[in-house]
Amino acid sequence: MLTDGRGDGRRRRRLNKRRTGVLVVVQNLPLVYDRRVRMECRALVAAGYHVSVICPRAEGEPKHFELDGASVYDYAPAPETKGILSYLVEFAYAWLRTALLSVKVWRREGFSVLQACNPPDTYWLLALLWRVRGVRFVYDQHDLCPEVYEARFGKTGNVLHRVLLLLEKATYRSAHRVISTNESYREIALARGRRRPEDVSVVMSAPDPETMRAGTPDPTLRRGRQFLCSYVGIMGPQDGVDRLLGAIDHYVHVLGRHDCHFALLGFGDCLADLKVLATELEIDEWVTFTGMVDQAEICRWLSSSDLGVTPDPMCEFNDRSTMNKTLEYMAYGLPLVAFDLTETRRSAGEAAVYVDEDEDKAFASAIADLVDDPARRRLMGRIGRRRIETILSWQGQVPAYVSIFEALAGLPEPVVVDLRPVSAYPPQVLDLRDTIGTPMQRVPQGGLAAELGGEG
Repeated sequence: MLTDGRGDGRRRRRLNKRRTGVLVVVQNLPLVYDRRVRMECRALVAAGYHVSVICPRAEGEPKHFELDGASVYDYAPAPETKGILSYLVEFAYAWLRTALLSVKVWRREGFSVLQACNPPDTYWLLALLWRVRGVRFVYDQHDLCPEVYEARFGKTGNVLHRVLLLLEKATYRSAHRVISTNESYREIALARGRRRPEDVSVVMSAPDPETMRAGTPDPTLRRGRQFLCSYVGIMGPQDGVDRLLGAIDHYVHVLGRHDCHFALLGFGDCLADLKVLATELEIDEWVTFTGMVDQAEICRWLSSSDLGVTPDPMCEFNDRSTMNKTLEYMAYGLPLVAFDLTETRRSAGEAAVYVDEDEDKAFASAIADLVDDPARRRLMGRIGRRRIETILSWQGQVPAYVSIFEALAGLPEPVVVDLRPVSAYPPQVLDLRDTIGTPMQRVPQGGLAAELGGEG
C-alpha cells in the first residue's frame, strides 16, 4: 500500500527528539523566575538540543507554552498548608504532577536525558523509572538540602535530617552526572556523595553580562532619599533578611541617618513576618517590600541602586553556597556589603565590604561607611562588573555544561548504581561505560573553579 510518507516523517522526528531531547525538572520556582535554569535551557537549545521543562505555574501562565526556545509544561502550585506537613504535601503533590507530565512530554516531545534541579532531592526515583527507557539522569544540585534544614530549624541527627541525607545520597548514586554550583558543593559530592571526580562538574550560576547590565535609573524608587540600597532574593529563615531589618533599624534610629531607602525584592516563607517586624521596628518609612518580581523589575531597581546587601549569616549552608544576589549586584556594577562567608568572598573578591562581626550594628556601620565614600563605591562597582565579564561570565560556564550532555550521548546503556545503605566499604558500582570502545571524555572544569583556585 502506498502512503505519502508523512506518518513516517513524524515518527522519525519524534525519534530524533528522543535521541537529542532533554527534560529539565525544577520544583523550586516557575521557569520564568529561575535565571540559572533559563540560561541552561538557552545553552542547550543553542547547542541543538530539544528542551522540555516541567515546573510550577506562575500566575497567569498557560499550561503549555514556549520560553527561550524550550517547551514548558507547568502545573498549579500545591495547596497551602503549615508546618512540616506543608513540605510533605508539597513534595508529594509536585512529584506526582511532574511524573504525570513527564509521560506527556515523552509522548509529545521525547527525551534521552532528565535533568533534575533540587530542591528537593526526590526526583531520583522518577529518573530510575525512566531508566528502563534508556534515559540518563543529570543531578543539578542548587542547594545542600541537609544543610538548609539545619540552617532553618537548627537541628541535626533527627529523623528528618537523616531522611534528607538519604534522599541526597540516593540522588548522588542514581545520577550519571552531577552538576555543582561551586567548588564547595563539588567537595560535598566527592566526599559525602562518593562520586568520581570526572563525574562532577562545576557550573556556576553566573550572570550573562550581555543581558544583565545597568539600565536607565528611576529616581522615583529612592522615595525622595539620596541613596538606594537593595536586597534581591528568597526570604527564608536562613537568608538573614531579619538581620538586615535589624541593621536598618540601627542605621535609622541609632546612627540617626535618614538618607537611604532600602528595597527588599523577593518572597519566601518569612515575608509576612518580616513585614510585621519592620512595623515593630518603626522602619516602614525607609523600607519597600516588592514581593516576587521578574528580571525586568529587578533590572529597574538595581539600575537605580547605589549598593547591594548580602545579609546571609554564617552557617554551614551559607558558607558553602554562592549567593545569586551577590553575582547580580556585581553584574549591575554595584558594590555590596556582606557577612564574611567563604563562597561570597570567592565570588565577590574586592567588590564587597565584608563584615566579620556577627552583629546587626556592624552591618549597619559598613553600609554607612560605603554610602559615605562614592569614590570607593565606583571602584568596587567596576571591579565587580569586570569579574562578571571575565572569570564569572555565564559564557565561560556554557562549555562545561553542554559537554555533560555531549558525553552522555556516547553512553550505550545507562549506568547502574547500587543504592544500598553505605557501609564501612565503598559502594559497589556497575559502570557500563567500561564497555565503550572509546573512553568517556572528561568534562572540563572551567569558570570559577579554574580562575579562583587560590582565593579566599
